Amino acid sequence: MRNNRDDGPAALVRLVATGQAESRAELARLSGLAASSVSLRVEQLIEAGLFTEEGAGASRGGRRPRRLRLAPEAGVFLVADLGAHHARLAVVDLAGTPLALADLACDISVGPERTLAAVIGSLRELAREHGLGDVPARGIGVGLPGPVDPHTGQVVSPSRMPGWNDFPVRDFVAEHAGLPALVENDANLMAVGEHRHSWPGLDNLMVIKLGSGIGCGVIVAGRLHRGRGAAGDISHVRILAEASADCSCGHPDCLEAHASGAALAAGLRAQGIAVGQPGQIADLVADGVPQATSAVRTAGRLIGEVLTALVNFFNPDALVIGGSLSGAEPLVATIRGVIYERCLPLATRNLEIATSRAGPDASILGAGRLLLERSADWIEPALTR
Repeated sequence: MRNNRDDGPAALVRLVATGQAESRAELARLSGLAASSVSLRVEQLIEAGLFTEEGAGASRGGRRPRRLRLAPEAGVFLVADLGAHHARLAVVDLAGTPLALADLACDISVGPERTLAAVIGSLRELAREHGLGDVPARGIGVGLPGPVDPHTGQVVSPSRMPGWNDFPVRDFVAEHAGLPALVENDANLMAVGEHRHSWPGLDNLMVIKLGSGIGCGVIVAGRLHRGRGAAGDISHVRILAEASADCSCGHPDCLEAHASGAALAAGLRAQGIAVGQPGQIADLVADGVPQATSAVRTAGRLIGEVLTALVNFFNPDALVIGGSLSGAEPLVATIRGVIYERCLPLATRNLEIATSRAGPDASILGAGRLLLERSADWIEPALTR
C-alpha cells in the first residue's frame, strides 16, 4: 500500500475515508507529518464538521487511541453513470459507499444540455428522497460512454452521441450543479472501481466494458492511465470479419461494428428476434436461443483476438470483463479461450481472466474514489469558513 505524502488536510481525509488510518498516530505515520502537525489539522477537521473522534481504537501498547471517523454530516458525492438509454444514479458518502441508488431512463441522443440537466435534477431529488438533502454535496461525477479529454472535460468524437462532440461537459455540470465536477469515460470509472473495490493488491489491470459499445479502462502501476483521453479505446481497432460492416466512426470493420451490444442486437433483430437493450442478449443466451449464442461466440472470438495483442503488449495481472454482456457465459468463455490459445505463455502464466466483482455499480464506485482523490477542491475552503 502506497503512503500518501501529501501534507494537506485533504490527504488526512483520504486516509481516514479509505480506512487506512483511524487514529492520529496512524495519520502521522502514513502522512509523514509530525504528530503535532497532525493533531492541529485533525482539530481543524473536527471543528469543520468533517471528522469525529469516538470510542477507542486498537492499542499498540499504552493507552488506547480514540478512533477517527468521517462525520455523518461531512458530505456526500453525487454520481451518474450514463449509458445510451439509461443512467445509473447514486448518492455516495465520502468513502465512496453508495447511500442511495436509482435508475433513470434517458436518451443521450437528445443532446447534452437536456440530458445533463435531467441527470442533475434527478440526483438532487434522489438525495432528498433518502433524507440526504441537508447533507452538503461536495462534488458531482459523471461517467460518459465516449472519449473524454482529461484536460478540458469535453467529449471528443464520440460514437452514437449526436450533439456531444466538443461539448464542455465538465463546465456545464459544475455550473448547473454548483459543485466541483468530475467527468470521465465510463470504462475508466469501471476500471478504478474494480481496482479499488475488488483487486487492490494488483498493480496492472485491464477492465473491459461490454455493453452497447466496447470500452477498456487501464490501471498502470496502481493508477488510472488516461493518455490524452483515448487510452483504452479498443472499439475502433480494425478486425477481420466474414462480412464488412461500416462503423459509426466512418471506417469499415471496427471491432464495435461487429462485436458491440448494439451490433449484436441489430443482427438479432434482422433475424426476427426481438431485442431491446444489449443486456437482454445475455437473457436470450441463458434461455438457449441458438442465434443469440452463436452471435456472442462470434463476438467473443473477435474481442479475444483484439485483446490477445493487448495482453501480450501490456502483460496485465488481471483482465476483468464487465458490462451488460458479461453475463453471457459463452461470450466470456470464448474470449478466455482465444486469449489462452493465442497469447504467449509468459503473458498468461499468471494472468487471471474474470468477470466483474463490483457488478453494475463499478463505475459508481470508481467515480466516488476519483472524487475523493480530488477532495482538496472543497476541503481547503471548508476549513477557512
